[in-house]
Amino acid sequence: MIGTVFRSDDVPKEHRFEYWCELMHRAIAPSHMSSQFADDFWAEQRLLELGPVLVWPTAHLPTGFRRTEKLVRQSDPEMYHLSLVLGGGLGFEHVGRAEAYGPSDLWVSDTSRPYEVHLPADAVRQVNRGVGVDFPKALVPLPSARIQQLLGRRLPGREGVGALLTGFLTGLEQQADVLKPSDAPRLGTVLIDLLSAWFAQVLEAEDALPPETRQRALATRVRTFIRQNLHDPELSPPVIATAHHISLSYLHQIFKEDTPGETVAGWIRDLRLEGARRDLADPNLGSTPVHTIATRWGMVRASDFGRAFRRAYGVSPMEYRARVQARAARDWWGSADA
Repeated sequence: MIGTVFRSDDVPKEHRFEYWCELMHRAIAPSHMSSQFADDFWAEQRLLELGPVLVWPTAHLPTGFRRTEKLVRQSDPEMYHLSLVLGGGLGFEHVGRAEAYGPSDLWVSDTSRPYEVHLPADAVRQVNRGVGVDFPKALVPLPSARIQQLLGRRLPGREGVGALLTGFLTGLEQQADVLKPSDAPRLGTVLIDLLSAWFAQVLEAEDALPPETRQRALATRVRTFIRQNLHDPELSPPVIATAHHISLSYLHQIFKEDTPGETVAGWIRDLRLEGARRDLADPNLGSTPVHTIATRWGMVRASDFGRAFRRAYGVSPMEYRARVQARAARDWWGSADA
């Protein structure tokens, strides 16, 4: 597991808002925080430290944030902040711009400039959900003057690299319990590459990115494309290369450099087998034929699936399912006897 989790229900009611404010100030540049629900506050948040990058998926009752000129003078960590809205709505004012934000919207702010996150005067007791990201300005390989063009703008996260970035951020929270601390630095590097590629795409400045940043971002896009299309039996290295407008040799090159010793076809096979293995172990799919599960994961030839599964796990798919079911039955009877 990576990250620490805060749940307001674990704190006495009278201290919940104050405690959460202290936690927030560890994640973001200090600001004045207020909520009309402070006396009976609720929030859940995870703090993920990915090297120098801080990611914090959060869900909380409506809260306002105001970072003033005085607070900027007192403390400036020289960071950019990205917010992804997943649920609820709010307003944001920064560098002379004022926008309203809703689900799938993104914004970028600069800790060296004042800002205000405000809520409607008649805000209701509903949960706002989102993901915040704070990262050093020095890590972004684009001129700060170009980044300034993005500050305070409502930016969409439903298409292109923005959709990839949104998926990566929401996936981090979903996978946080199974990720290891040793994964954190590399995830931070991937996230910086995605942020840089997204900035460059929005600014139409892809050529300004270093080649290694473009290549790592492309590798992430390729892997996401593969995961999203595992069910397609036609998925293959040539199809993937064509979809990303690159040569087949370049596809193999970026895969080799991203993960030495791993091939494109090998990674596709391993992901499909792991997906099929999970489905075979799922009691809710116990009556689903093995060949149907294999087909769902893009493996339409039963004989090929059987051989690949046996090589990977040492038993046939039927034997694996039978062992899982037998183990589950023993565990059930053991708990019943207790």
